[in-house]
Amino acid sequence: MGGNDRDFSDFVTGAGPALLKSARLLTGDWHLGEDLVQTALVQVYRRWNRHAEWDSPLAYTRTVMVNTFCTWRRRRWHREVATAAPVPPAAPDAADRVAASDALARALDRLDRRQRAVIVLRYFDELSVAETAAVLRCPPGTVTSIASRALEKLRREATGWTTRELEDRR
Repeated sequence: MGGNDRDFSDFVTGAGPALLKSARLLTGDWHLGEDLVQTALVQVYRRWNRHAEWDSPLAYTRTVMVNTFCTWRRRRWHREVATAAPVPPAAPDAADRVAASDALARALDRLDRRQRAVIVLRYFDELSVAETAAVLRCPPGTVTSIASRALEKLRREATGWTTRELEDRR
C-alpha cells in the first residue's frame, strides 16, 4: 500500500465512526447511512491526491456526504424502501435509549433534506454556523434561518405548540 493509500486508510479509520453517525442521522436508516458513507468515501478517494490542499479532509468529506445525500432522491435505486426491518433486541435498561432514538429518527424524518442536514451538522456533529455554511456552501445567515425553521418545526410537531405558545406557558 502506497503512502497516499495509507494516509487515506488512516483518515477513514479516524473519521469513519463520526461520518457514519452523521450519515445514519441524515438518512434515518442504518444501512442507507453505511451506503452514504461508502459512496462519499469513494468520491473523496478519487481526489485524495489533492488532500494536502484541503483545509480539512473531514470537512471536505462531510461536504461530499451532504451533497450526495441531498441528490440521492434523483437516483432510481434510492427509491427502494425496506419494510419490516428486524430490530436487534435491546437490553431492558436500553429501552429508554431506543425510544429516544426512535423519536429522534421520526422527528428528523419530518424535516426536508436541507433542514435535516443543518440539524445534523450543527447539533449532532457540533459544527459552528460558519463550518456548517462551508459544508453546505451557503451563507451563514442561511444556516441560521434553516436551523430556526427546522427547530420550530420539530418543537411544533413534538408539542403541538408554536414557540410563541411555549414562551407564553412559561
